[in-house]
Amino acid sequence: MQGDEAMTAKPSWMTPPARAGRARKMSDARREDLLQRLENLILAEGFARLTVDDLAGRLQCSKSTLYAIASSKEQLVVAAVQHFFREAAVRVGEKVASITDPPQRIAAYLAGLGEEMRHMSPECYADMVSFEATAEIYAKHSLATAHRVRESIQDGVASGAFRAVNAEFVSAAVSLLIDGIQHGELLDRSGLSTADAYTELGALVLSALANP
Repeated sequence: MQGDEAMTAKPSWMTPPARAGRARKMSDARREDLLQRLENLILAEGFARLTVDDLAGRLQCSKSTLYAIASSKEQLVVAAVQHFFREAAVRVGEKVASITDPPQRIAAYLAGLGEEMRHMSPECYADMVSFEATAEIYAKHSLATAHRVRESIQDGVASGAFRAVNAEFVSAAVSLLIDGIQHGELLDRSGLSTADAYTELGALVLSALANP
């Protein structure tokens, strides 16, 4: 996902790129560890109010070390959000890879998404959808989610596990409900945790698809 290509309008919190000079070399293991810690910080607190100085201080490294990962705050944020969604997709994919039954696959997939997305705080979500580059990353993730759900629905209809439905419509509705969960509106109304909300979403979808 090339979210960095979308960064045209820059909010006031952005910092300019690091000054040109020799880039600090970093081992793959060190880069992965630092990127993971950066991701954890951003997921927990968001990023709009954090400066590069803040990030360096919280991660106990120099700014030049951070700039070895990406050349500006905006690029650091993009790298962290991309890393989160990429790794989350891998983990959820591994959980459902061996499940051939469409209803079980949908339930496991949505439950897996809930486990992953509950790590993202409301503050991070608000920042993510307000910044064009990360909003694009999230939009692509949502499309991929809808595609996976649509495929499972189509498989279920073909096998007779589900009643005949418009898979495109149902998968689009699931995406809207996922947005509602992540935005917090559905959580506020229901009192559910993010993980529990995804479990309820899976049950709702399967109930709607069940043969009469």
